[in-house]
Amino acid sequence: MSIFNDWKPQQIEAFRRDNLLVNHNLHKSALFDDASLAELLDHHPVDKLDVCMMPDVSKGDIRFRTGDFREADGETLINLVQQGEVWINMREAMNIHPRYKAVLDQMYGEISEKTNMRFFRPRGGILISSPAAKVPYHVDTTETMLWHIRGEKSVFVYPKTKDFLSETEYEEQIVNEVNSYLTYSPDMDKSAFVHDLQAGEMMCWPLNTPHKVVNKSYCVSIATEYSSWESKLKNSAIYTNAVLRRKFNQTPNWEGANAAERMVKSAIGYVLRSMNVIPEPPDFDMVSFRIHKNIPGYIEPVTPYARNF
Repeated sequence: MSIFNDWKPQQIEAFRRDNLLVNHNLHKSALFDDASLAELLDHHPVDKLDVCMMPDVSKGDIRFRTGDFREADGETLINLVQQGEVWINMREAMNIHPRYKAVLDQMYGEISEKTNMRFFRPRGGILISSPAAKVPYHVDTTETMLWHIRGEKSVFVYPKTKDFLSETEYEEQIVNEVNSYLTYSPDMDKSAFVHDLQAGEMMCWPLNTPHKVVNKSYCVSIATEYSSWESKLKNSAIYTNAVLRRKFNQTPNWEGANAAERMVKSAIGYVLRSMNVIPEPPDFDMVSFRIHKNIPGYIEPVTPYARNF
């Protein structure tokens, strides 16, 4: 089965340069029905599986709540998602499992044929999410695509300007300052491109474009990412800027830099990052609930503890 039916010339031209929406055939594959996904969950490595609930905003929480899912099988987890309790991220599922890896290779192979572009380290995770799930306003540091399989979700894509993402905010993402979140207000939605993503649609946008996702039903999607020469160059140069700002109290700039300065900073940043000049802060993923088939409702709260699985 071909992944795509056809790309129009204007779609090829828009790839990586503008917001792009194209049709695909992945939603027709039995690999992504509930039975197959439940089986996949039973075999996916636990250290690459996240089962979460939305933050309790009434308590001022902003981070997703992490669950211990190890006493639940895949069918139970799928049922919980459909009931609206949790969402699931099978990280790198499209890379780890051979049948899914073959699909990922075909996905990127067909895009490469159409665009004549080369992709570095493509990775793909499978998202299974409840109607209540939301991905808040954020930015990705790699090139990303969202392939929708089932359900409906609204995707908000914002202008790629300093009013929506400052350079210092992006630096915070590059050095993994985990307590840093992008500045957001509901008024910003007035400037967003909004699309209700349907089964069989793939959407992507230019590198580092801010966006958010709001589910409208039970959803299954594939989120893929890859590195490009542009993302490699920019992220290494931004790391150098982060060092200059934090260690030497300078005010470096990416947008105003010329090509030569960017290349030099990128080379320096590669070395600085390998030296861990800006140590990554500890990120304690705290487990606050567990899932078990024999618990009424399958979920019970636990005294929070650092995830160790």
